[in-house]
Amino acid sequence: MFEKVCGGRWENVLSQTAEDGEIAVRISVGAASFLPRIVFKVPVKGTYRPEATMSVTLRNVLISDAVDPLCVQLLQEHGINVTCKYKLPKEELLKEIKLANALVVLSSTAEDGKIEVRISNYDGLIVRSDTKVTGDVIAASSTLRVVGRAGTGVDNIDIDAATRKGVIVLNAPGGNSISACELTCALIANLARNVASACQSLREGRWDRKLYTGSELHGKTLAVLGLGRIGREVATRMQAYGMRTIGFDPMVTAEGAKSFNVEKMELEEIWPLADYITVHTPLIPQTKNLINNEVLTKCKKGVRVVNVARGGTVDESALLSALKDGRCGGAALDVFVEEPPKDPVTLELIQHPKVVATPHLGASTDEAQQRVAVEIAEQFIALASNCRPEDRAKYQVTGVVNAPVLAAAMVPSNGPWISLAKEIGRLMAKMIQGVIPATQIDIKTTAEYGANPVVLVETGRELESMKFLSTAVLAGMLTGHTKNGLNLINAPALAKEAGILVSLKHDSSKKSQFMEVTVKHAKMGSHSARGTVRADELPYLLSINDATFGQSGIVLGNNAHLFQGQDHNTNLASIVSGLAAQGATITSVAVATGKNTWFVVRTAETMQTPVIPGVVAF
Repeated sequence: MFEKVCGGRWENVLSQTAEDGEIAVRISVGAASFLPRIVFKVPVKGTYRPEATMSVTLRNVLISDAVDPLCVQLLQEHGINVTCKYKLPKEELLKEIKLANALVVLSSTAEDGKIEVRISNYDGLIVRSDTKVTGDVIAASSTLRVVGRAGTGVDNIDIDAATRKGVIVLNAPGGNSISACELTCALIANLARNVASACQSLREGRWDRKLYTGSELHGKTLAVLGLGRIGREVATRMQAYGMRTIGFDPMVTAEGAKSFNVEKMELEEIWPLADYITVHTPLIPQTKNLINNEVLTKCKKGVRVVNVARGGTVDESALLSALKDGRCGGAALDVFVEEPPKDPVTLELIQHPKVVATPHLGASTDEAQQRVAVEIAEQFIALASNCRPEDRAKYQVTGVVNAPVLAAAMVPSNGPWISLAKEIGRLMAKMIQGVIPATQIDIKTTAEYGANPVVLVETGRELESMKFLSTAVLAGMLTGHTKNGLNLINAPALAKEAGILVSLKHDSSKKSQFMEVTVKHAKMGSHSARGTVRADELPYLLSINDATFGQSGIVLGNNAHLFQGQDHNTNLASIVSGLAAQGATITSVAVATGKNTWFVVRTAETMQTPVIPGVVAF
């Protein structure tokens, strides 16, 4: 529809239909020009639906290790198909996953004589510790979206390969915490009172009361390395024995540790003070052989070591040597580098009279096995876009291993900020005309301390808030510029591969709440965009470079076309006419004037930004 418009000015809102929220605006530039009628879809609070950041299709799930039946039951009750095939060797697992991607041709009485049936693809995989989810396994499936570990440790999953392919890796971090904690406490008490050795001696007919004289835990110092769920539970329980608890965790502040009566120290301060050391860290490069020969030499003579965490955090050879020469007074081990143990050093360590060893029983309680099975099933349901929203809302995603941004995305108040970051990322990619190696991205968030709405819930750390926003910016920038599937899991890895460098900064002194993204490149120059989220939970673009879109800014959304010009009136007429010539329905127009004039035009249709004489199209 075209209307003849006269005059040389913008005409304000002429009419509005309350029911459908449409506002008709006539744009007039120059004398007696013909311009399209532009319809603005005006969003109102509660109608905006940000792009889903935390949902995947999970119709078919393979469970390859035995889990509690409640896991299967819960998934099936929510419409997710479950296939259980346990203890598959790697080749069989690869075959199973590849088979699920195959087309099977069946004979039929149909005219063509054939019917093609696609076997259900696996969208999810649930394992415990037996199945090794290697890079080959992840690569074998074209549909795998989530790998869930019914337990805590994910050493058996190739996290890097999963992240690179955009596969979410989940664990059940809270499921076995109590069980592992209770075993740790039992082993500490056993080391103090020689329970296992005394029991065995009595069974063999001896009455060795003097030989097995122990020591009290009251007044002793327990060092807890790793102050996560299990470490905290251990510290709390051992405080009831009258133990002094000290600890180390790079992710926990001194104030945070003090809240559960643990005195945080650096490792070098801990070694000479600890009577008992209990390890509760994951096995990562930084924690491999955390307790080693050098450490045991620095420790108080006769220190006792407990490991119910991961094999490899304690150097088994060094521990054996320390037991032999008296530097270590005893050890309780539930986990080993190799399980079951076969190495001669490990076997000798297990046989040492001052060692209590158990076959990885930390999570081996009926309650823990049921808890981790239910927890991983609940997280699958919370993620599954094919489940009913009211069912998804009942559960939380608590164990994302490879993408912290996903945990942030589950917090409703963070959703609009993540959408804003993605939209600004898309905008910036247009401004530098693609994704170019050696691009530097500087991301700045501002808000008065304590009032920042873009803070990861339960931590309040600006560093973590910036982490999830930077990932969303990268996801927006890379949209349409990668060959592989792009999502919030693999965006950082793909950006690194593309040669994009990112710096993060948070300014807590500002009372206004906004994020600013600056993109720099030697050939393309420097551009910046600033945006915010207002009370209506919509993402607003505030400015580009030095040009501001008024006090309110403009709502960002899909199908936004960015143009740069010099003359407000002439350029706008050309842009609108050019888009109309391609059959576009324009839903919003905004202009910002600074050193250059910027136009953001959003269309109802997804289309290529046209080349328009006299303006630069991005």
